[in-house]
Order: sequence, then C-alpha cells, then structure tokens
Amino acid sequence: MPTLSPDHIDMLRKSVRGKVLLPGEAGYDTARTVWNATVDRRPAVIVQCTGTADVMQAVNFARDRGLVLAVRGGGHNIAGSAICNGGLVVDMSLLRGVHVDPLARVAWVGPGATLADFDHEAQAQGLATPLGINSTTGVAGLTLGGGFGWLTRKYGMTVDNLLGCEVVTADGTRRWADAQHDPDLFWALRGGGGNFGAVTLFQFRLHPVGPMITAGLLVFPAVEAKAVLRQYRTYAESAMPQDLNVWVVLRKAPPLPFLPATAHGTDVVVLAVFYDGHPADAEKAVAPLRAFGETIGEHVGQMPYVAWQQAFDALLGPGARNYWKSHNFIRLDDGAIEAMTDYAARLPSPLADIFVGQVGGVANRVAPDDTAYHHRDARYVLNVHSRWEHPSEDAACIAWARDFFRATEPFATGSVYVNFLTEDESSRIGAAYGPNYARLAQIKRTYDPHNLFSTNQNIAPAP
Repeated sequence: MPTLSPDHIDMLRKSVRGKVLLPGEAGYDTARTVWNATVDRRPAVIVQCTGTADVMQAVNFARDRGLVLAVRGGGHNIAGSAICNGGLVVDMSLLRGVHVDPLARVAWVGPGATLADFDHEAQAQGLATPLGINSTTGVAGLTLGGGFGWLTRKYGMTVDNLLGCEVVTADGTRRWADAQHDPDLFWALRGGGGNFGAVTLFQFRLHPVGPMITAGLLVFPAVEAKAVLRQYRTYAESAMPQDLNVWVVLRKAPPLPFLPATAHGTDVVVLAVFYDGHPADAEKAVAPLRAFGETIGEHVGQMPYVAWQQAFDALLGPGARNYWKSHNFIRLDDGAIEAMTDYAARLPSPLADIFVGQVGGVANRVAPDDTAYHHRDARYVLNVHSRWEHPSEDAACIAWARDFFRATEPFATGSVYVNFLTEDESSRIGAAYGPNYARLAQIKRTYDPHNLFSTNQNIAPAP
C-alpha cells in the first residue's frame, strides 16, 4: 500500500468538513467496527463524510494515491465489505437523513440510514417500501444487493421500488441515475452491489402500509418440523394471498414470554407471519397455519409495523461472530426439508439458526433482465446463520454451515442472493447475477474501468 505522509493527511483534512481518523486517534476503533465481529480490519484512514462533497473528495484522494477504497453505509454486510486493511474508508454512516413526501409517496434516504431510520419517518405518514427484517440493517447495502422483506410478495424487491440514486463514480463525478439519466448505471445499481460508485442518496417509491399490521410467531416443537415444513410448502404453493408472508426459522427457542419455561432452549420450528391488510382477512389467512401441528406457543395479532420490523433485532444484534451460507429455491423438496431438520437438530451454537425467507408474488413477475438482480424465479431464500460468541468456536460453527450448504445444494437453483455471500465466496459471484453478469461487467468498464470500487462482491470490468 502507498504510504501517506503528514502532508497528504493535512491536505485531506482541509478538503473535507467531516472528521479524518487515523489509527490510534479517538473514534478510530469505533469507526472501523462493523456488525460481524469476525471482521477486524485496520484502514490507513477513515473519512467520516458530512455530505456528497466530502464523498467526492475522499474518492478522488483514494484514486489519485492508489489506495484501496471501501465504502461504509450501515456496516451490516456479512462479508465486512465496509472496511478494508491499509486503505481509505468512505464512511457515510452519519448521513442518516430521511425525507418523506406523503403526497407523491416518495422518500429520499441518506446512505447511512438504517431500516429503523427509514421506517420512523415513513410510518409517521402510514407509508413503507419493501426492506429487510432487522431494523439495524443499512438501507444502502440492502438496496444495492436487491433487498427483500415482509412486503416483497406484495410490492416486489427493494430495487423494484427504487426510483433514482445520486452516486459518486470512480472519476469523482456526482451523477443522478434513474430511468432517464445514466439508465445503464441505474440498471446496474439495482442489484449490482457497491461496484459502481458510492451512492449518496436514494429515492424510493412508497406504499400505504400500517401503521398497524397483523404479525407474530407460531412455535412448534422440533419433533413436528418435517410435517410443518411440508404443510408450509403446500400452503405456499396454493393460492396464498399476496398480503401474507410467512417465513420459517429453525433454532433453539428464545425465552419468549408466551412460551412455557420448559420450552426455553429446546429445538423448535417457528412460523413468522406477516399480513398487511384487514384484521379479519388476516385471521382467515393465518388460521390454516395453526393446523400444521400442535403449537407450544403462539403470539399473533395486531401490532405497529415498526414494532414488527424490530422484532428480530435481539437475535441479530451486533458484536457476535457470524458466518452465512445461502441458497435460492423454487420449491422446498423433501430432500431439502430432510437436510434442514437434520442440521437444525445439531446446531453448533445456541445463537445459530436456519431461516427460509419467502419471496415470490410481485417479485416473480418482473423480468430477469429488468434489473441487475436476476433471480426472479426464486420463491424462497434459505440462509443459514451460523452465529457464535468466542473465536474458539470458529472452526466448528463454520464447518457446520458449509456442511449444511453442501447437503442442500442438490435441491437449490444454483443461484444466490449477493447480500448473503461471505468473504470467501468470490467463486459464487457469477451465480449471483447469472446472464446479467456480462452486462454488469460492461457497465463496470464504463464507470469504473480500473476497479476502484473493489472491496465488495466484486464484478471485474470487462476487458
């Protein structure tokens, strides 16, 4: 890595309004800490940007001095792409502003905003857009990889609701990309990850949601897991209303107040249900789920949308060590269900789980080449959360996730959601984009020919 002289740092500090942090300075260690505790990297310099001008200056500084460049939004990515060793971090985590126009049903969102920031502003107007399930997730990274959540079956992927972006490209230029301006860049930003620039502003379409929705958990003992999963598959393949979304989680039962104390810490299968519509219709949609088996506890009812968006935060908080493996599925074959229940019975840590997120619906009705996010045939996204506390557990927890991945691979589509790729899965980047990869590489050559934005699930510029 190039050496930065005191004069270089002084020049950088004079060119930005935000803080410039070096190793050993106050705030440096906090600024380099991300959600996944297995990531422990030490950049040469961190620029905490206060606006787009700071981002432009930081990008120019890194490019002109041959520095590795990383871009931080929420810092929630499993691979830790927000932080690099020895290079420069463009830290946009302070840019958390959200502005909502309730008449136009449009939101402008800063690159440091979390889902909680977004929902706080949008739900004050009874509005939302499809996002994730953990309120501490950054909007930027989630969106750039495609984005899905409880509203996806009804309103599509996050990128299907993205109207435009302000982005600083590798030449330091501020651009506005939408369907009319730099349309190729806009296409690439809708699923192509952080490969094409530092996005400094997002514009989203909003939909009337809540503020009260129906949601909650149905908890079954692990002994009924196979039966529950098979009936879940049948129900999901039937005329399931788009207002309803049901995810599956296999894990140790947390000490939830509606579960008997004897169930705490035991193996369970959980149906997490969400319904955006009239409560009476929600009850009709949820009722068949209760017949899947004998529940050991249930808590389903009316609650604020923002509360449900935060319901899993305690299980996915920062500070733990994490390793993920993921598959897309069109159908949950018996072999996949067998593997899921088998590996759920030998979780390597009480913090680990296996989840199946349901997509489909509107997301399946978009053409695969309309956005960089390609996998419009996927109806389920399976993610194994291997999660633990101590480095001594690393080998066992990672091995379990990899073994489970191989066991379920024969039943999957071969594709993968790019936001769930770990640092060691560069060989699967092509699978994340399928036939769209070639076009992405061409667009990368146009906007970042020297691959300045490379500390990500990287798309190399076309020759």
